[in-house]
Amino acid sequence: MAKILLRLILLLAVLGAAGFFTFAPGIVDRRLNPVAAHDPWPVSPAAKAMHERLIIGDLHADTLLWDRDLTRRSDRGHVDLPRLAEGNVALQVFTTVTKSPSGLNYAKNTADAPDDITRLFIGQLRPLRAWRDLTERALVQADALAAAEAAAPGALKIVRTRADLAEVLARRDAGERVTGGILGAEGGHALLGDLASLDRLYDAGFRLIGLTHFFDNALGASLHGEAGGGLTPFGREAVRAMVERHMIIDLAHASPQVAREVLAMVDVPVVVSHTGIRSHCETVRNYPDALMQAIAAKGGLIGIGFWKDVTCDDSPAGIAATIVAAIRLVGEDHVALGSDWDGSVGVAFDVSELAALTGALIDAGLSEPVIAKVMGGNMLRFLESALPDR
Repeated sequence: MAKILLRLILLLAVLGAAGFFTFAPGIVDRRLNPVAAHDPWPVSPAAKAMHERLIIGDLHADTLLWDRDLTRRSDRGHVDLPRLAEGNVALQVFTTVTKSPSGLNYAKNTADAPDDITRLFIGQLRPLRAWRDLTERALVQADALAAAEAAAPGALKIVRTRADLAEVLARRDAGERVTGGILGAEGGHALLGDLASLDRLYDAGFRLIGLTHFFDNALGASLHGEAGGGLTPFGREAVRAMVERHMIIDLAHASPQVAREVLAMVDVPVVVSHTGIRSHCETVRNYPDALMQAIAAKGGLIGIGFWKDVTCDDSPAGIAATIVAAIRLVGEDHVALGSDWDGSVGVAFDVSELAALTGALIDAGLSEPVIAKVMGGNMLRFLESALPDR
């Protein structure tokens, strides 16, 4: 009887574990990346037609974190290849999240706070080598994008060079609904304080690096960290190495002092990949207006996010209002999209519904040439200059 009871307990434990690893990650994904229930956003025929004419690009999505099959349309989250095609997205930056402190406090986080990404990777049964090693964690997510490209080459082309970018544009001109995917790392902690890790990321296809995320790291201070201040000596080394390799520097989540120090030491434009405008939506998450203007003055690009914390209104009209505020602040040549889709944020629409934003920009009074710049033209121009030749 005791043996039977033990076997039953073991069986229940196995079934419980199987249920957890099968269902829990999806439950977490649905809870952290919701799309608000809504009727279809009204989009006029004229807006639909304009949307189809545009080259559309987005500077920030954390989709690779969630271990979904990108080649299939999902009923959770915000982005996959079928929905990118429905949204007519030509260029999408896929960022890899490697560490995130519990709470995601915009004001202050400690670097040693419990790490949600470790828990998520274990729960998803991602490769063991990525459970503790942050560089491997970034590379595993890069592998997921490469696997999607191999499985659906007609839908995805990873962009590493200007030649790759030109190929994506040529294929789209020929009628293909292919999306160019650019790999980015959200936070330089993925380097583990070693420039050799930067080479590993570069070789894996990474072309954009955010210096910090929600906590201070070996490169410098976070907008949401404890130390304040600017770049560390290693951070300066890393910034110089990124410039040498034609890797794009992303200042999103970096402290204002880090941003100012980067602007002072580099001659290349940088991006703030996902943000809002402080004077339009008062929050510490948005840089002061003067700093945004300084970034734009050096040719930088400001990606406008799609979630309420940075826009104060996440409807298409609310995001359009933020874009209008950004244009007024930094000029029409320096504003882009930076959704933060799948970044543990709720949104009012997913990538398949992007035509609603085009319609809202029309309703806000912007002309087609300006809309074309914001929706992807500025991002395309930036990439054509920033990416390596080969």
